[in-house]
Amino acid sequence: MKAIRQETDEDLLIRLRRGDEAAFLALYRKRQAALYRFALQMSGSAGAAEDITQEVFLALLRGECGFNPERGSLSGYLFGIARKLALRQMERGRVDVALEPEAEDATLPELAVNDDTLADLTHREGIEALRRAVAALPRRYREVVVLCDLEEVDYADAAAALGCPIGTVRSRLHRARALLLEKLNKERPKPVGALKPVRCAI
Repeated sequence: MKAIRQETDEDLLIRLRRGDEAAFLALYRKRQAALYRFALQMSGSAGAAEDITQEVFLALLRGECGFNPERGSLSGYLFGIARKLALRQMERGRVDVALEPEAEDATLPELAVNDDTLADLTHREGIEALRRAVAALPRRYREVVVLCDLEEVDYADAAAALGCPIGTVRSRLHRARALLLEKLNKERPKPVGALKPVRCAI
């Protein structure tokens, strides 16, 4: 029995350009969530992330869509559009880097309900600390962390999205991870045993 080949993004784009609405919906369902999360992490605003995601897909519908498969994958191209739109909004001062409260709730992973409240609290505090550390990174480091570590985009697609060589993606990611570790270590409370004893004068 012959295995059915899964349609690639590029296959869906060809069908989309022929006016196939189902292909557009399939591509939207496949890529929307990752693009939204990327835009949210970059902009810090749920409203801006929604606008950016919508604009990315509208760009595909326009006749002058500049995707070239020889330069990289469609996924990398879409992230590249999202990045440009996010940067444009940030330059206009329309978004804040700090995540809005509703945006924070939207990106929190679901926690299993259990009896260990302390473990849940510690887990939530860890997620919150990581979110703050990522948001505090300089833009060029934040975008590689969001693309490569959070969205698991490969280096080639990340390079296409960012418009830089793969080596630059690797070096920025290396530096970004070091900065994140440094920020998270500063936030981590010292264990009780590490506290210096205080002498009491009687």
